[in-house]
Amino acid sequence: MDIRISVDNNGKYIQESQNIRRKVFVEEQDIPAELDLDGLDGNSYHALAELDNNVVGTARLFVRGNKGILARVAVLKEYRGLGIAGKLIRSILAFSQNLQVGYIEIHAHKHLKSYYESFGFTYVRDVEIIGHHQLIEMSAQLSVT
Repeated sequence: MDIRISVDNNGKYIQESQNIRRKVFVEEQDIPAELDLDGLDGNSYHALAELDNNVVGTARLFVRGNKGILARVAVLKEYRGLGIAGKLIRSILAFSQNLQVGYIEIHAHKHLKSYYESFGFTYVRDVEIIGHHQLIEMSAQLSVT
């Protein structure tokens, strides 16, 4: 199984990312589309996971100064359990370090707290509820050379 991850901020990446997010967040998780489409896509980097020439997952990185926000991690239902989300997260973290980002945060589903801790994130606080999902803020310091 050859999962390829690439990161870019062009129109193709934005469109592919939004397609995956619509299927996962809006259709599957019943999150209103307007909450997903927050206006930051054009100023963000999008990681795409490809398997057998199909885009099956995405994650987004918004950068301001030396701070990054990891968001919109989504994998199509039929491809979950293959380690794709982990590859997306590791790719975004590595990409962030290349951009000299020293601090990164995420608003994750609360039930994924220990999952994100395995990538070096620490719990900060409970934040908003989106749809039926309690989100938590987590953060990580990155090594910048």
